[in-house]
Amino acid sequence: MNIFCYPGVLEDWPLCGLLGVDRGVRPVFGYKPCMPLGMGRGKRMLVDRTEVDMLLGSLLVEAKLTEGSFQRAPLERVMRYPGLSEVFCVEELPMAGVSVDSYQLVRGVMAANYEGRGFAVFCDARRGDLVERWFRVMRAVRDCELRSRLALVTWQEIAGVMPGAVREFLSEKYGIAG
Repeated sequence: MNIFCYPGVLEDWPLCGLLGVDRGVRPVFGYKPCMPLGMGRGKRMLVDRTEVDMLLGSLLVEAKLTEGSFQRAPLERVMRYPGLSEVFCVEELPMAGVSVDSYQLVRGVMAANYEGRGFAVFCDARRGDLVERWFRVMRAVRDCELRSRLALVTWQEIAGVMPGAVREFLSEKYGIAG
């Protein structure tokens, strides 16, 4: 993620165009949207302290480079989100027994819906399993307008529009070529 701090990369049209963000936007790492979870004891509003890897303007980002999955959570926990069944066709969500697979992605989509933002997953194109998991979650989204704000961007695509020094870094450290 540190490549987004490289001087000038978020001033360049190619990267900003690829991500659909305005030039000059500043990254916010570890952004925490506060989504409501409903009323708790004492009629206090409960909020989910979901964290996404980065906020770029109006784009929430979940980035996977070396991690293996998007986490799982019990269906009961996922069902706490108000409006879940309006956002998702719940029976279409990827399941692993009684748990929702790719829970981070479901939370990210819910946060994007709640805040009126886009949500993008950055992952390695060589990780077909992660790509498939993201598309399974996207398929379950009911609203086409929300679905149009969701994206998959590969690290290879990002590397392809980065300055030479950043491309070299990604190639040497992670084997990612643009």
